[in-house]
Amino acid sequence: MLEIIPWWNWPIILFGVTFAIGIVAVLGGVGGGVIFVPVMIGFFPFHLDFVRSAGLLVALASSLSASPILLKKHLAHLKLAMPMALIASIGAIFGAILGLALPADIVQISLGVTILVIAAIMLKAKKSEYPEVKKADTLSTMLGIRGTYREESTNEVINWQVHKTPQAMVTFVIIGLVAGMFGLGAGWATVPVLNLMMGVPLKIAVSTSSFLLSITAPSAAWIYINRGAVLPILIVPSVIGMMLGARIGAKLLPRIRTKAIRYIVIGVMLFSGARALLKGLGF
Repeated sequence: MLEIIPWWNWPIILFGVTFAIGIVAVLGGVGGGVIFVPVMIGFFPFHLDFVRSAGLLVALASSLSASPILLKKHLAHLKLAMPMALIASIGAIFGAILGLALPADIVQISLGVTILVIAAIMLKAKKSEYPEVKKADTLSTMLGIRGTYREESTNEVINWQVHKTPQAMVTFVIIGLVAGMFGLGAGWATVPVLNLMMGVPLKIAVSTSSFLLSITAPSAAWIYINRGAVLPILIVPSVIGMMLGARIGAKLLPRIRTKAIRYIVIGVMLFSGARALLKGLGF
């Protein structure tokens, strides 16, 4: 049925879908790619390589659109993002090379399984609005990773610091590898690592995760672009829709409680991941 839709309808459909994804992705603390890729693979007739390339560029667009607002509001933290982004970018490059070398059906099955696992982890993971870090580790102190922000919903001033920075850096290598291989971006994993492992307050983790994608996504995207995996009819409306949606999401983030949005994101991921898995298995 999808194949008989006139081609000129695709830009409109893609714009509408990605506009909604852009809003939900920022509020849910995930990159747009982790929702975009399984939705495109499960419900749209585009080849996997084009979808993965578009997924990284969509995640980049979401990040670039939301980051200036989040930085201006002192929610995204530059000193926290930069070392993690550098490490994740190295992993993302190797992940993209590996993803292009594997057969499409293997990658699609692996993607479906990965999405379902990510959704399950997000469902079970407990997030803390204000994790307690009694003592900052030596590395984070050297890098100056600490800060203060005003919580608009309660009008409180929150001081925060982090720990377990070396362990987080190792984890970000793995995050980058998976993100590059499947074109997912990295927001699905960066928020739990920053929040639960390092002890970053949840809104700082969500905002910094969004900014971090602007550095990691291009690293893997260039590998796909260099191989010619670029389809303008897919990328252009998706990027525009994602950027507009992400800007709205970024403006809503300081004032909204994200618990309900999180469950919406998880539900979409479970459904889309199952579709990607079944499609890879030939059903």
